[in-house]
Amino acid sequence: MVNYYETLKVSPKASRNEIKSAYRRLARKLHPDKNDGSEETARAFAAIAEAYAILGDAKERAKYDKILSKAQFNGTANGESVFATDNTHARRWRQLVYEHRYNEIIDRMIAEERRESAELQKIIFPMVALFLSTLAVAILKPQYFTEAPVLIKIVVLTLFVAGTIHLIGRIRDGLERYTYYDDEIHESIFDDREIALKPHSRMIAACFLIFGIIGSFVLGLAIGQYWDASFIPKIHNLAQALNPEFFVYPPIFVLIVDLMHTAALRVES
Repeated sequence: MVNYYETLKVSPKASRNEIKSAYRRLARKLHPDKNDGSEETARAFAAIAEAYAILGDAKERAKYDKILSKAQFNGTANGESVFATDNTHARRWRQLVYEHRYNEIIDRMIAEERRESAELQKIIFPMVALFLSTLAVAILKPQYFTEAPVLIKIVVLTLFVAGTIHLIGRIRDGLERYTYYDDEIHESIFDDREIALKPHSRMIAACFLIFGIIGSFVLGLAIGQYWDASFIPKIHNLAQALNPEFFVYPPIFVLIVDLMHTAALRVES
């Protein structure tokens, strides 16, 4: 039986990031375009691609680990195992070791799923907070900042800068983790697996973000006008709606929500 861990030169306990890094390193080294189309290198490249297709997917890796463990303890993976006998004690130890290994596989798969869920939440929560806060600002049209004392203005501006930097970081991380460039799909040496791990086009994600913000703001203005018993905004109302002060609050709200979510995750863990 092929040992995919040996193919990628990683430990059976390697994390998903370690497996991904090992695959990238070997892929750059063994890609046929960098080895004059060598047949031997092409076979090696195909082998690591196959290994990564299994080990890079948490569920497929769990299935593979179960089969590999059974093969190892039955002596069919890499020669005869010391457990591959009919001795009663050997059979008992084989069962215990196999169950322990299987439990490790399940625990690792659950841990991987939790990490993936936590990473996804780090993108979803800020985006939802951004859209909702933009909607709320457009509805309520707050004018607290212009009338606040100087000290309060300094605090608000500081939070705005911190929130903006934090939001940009979250957006950048999300784009790098879950999106790919359309014009690089056919040029990447990691085509199939990279697109599988990054299922969304960066252009589509950017459009979703931009139109989501604009849509939230326009919807908020419409709701605000309805509350004012006027469906057609007047010129001075529109100018008021576009007051730069309103754009200060969404990044601050995102920062607060994200900090609360991060604290909650730490408490759960």
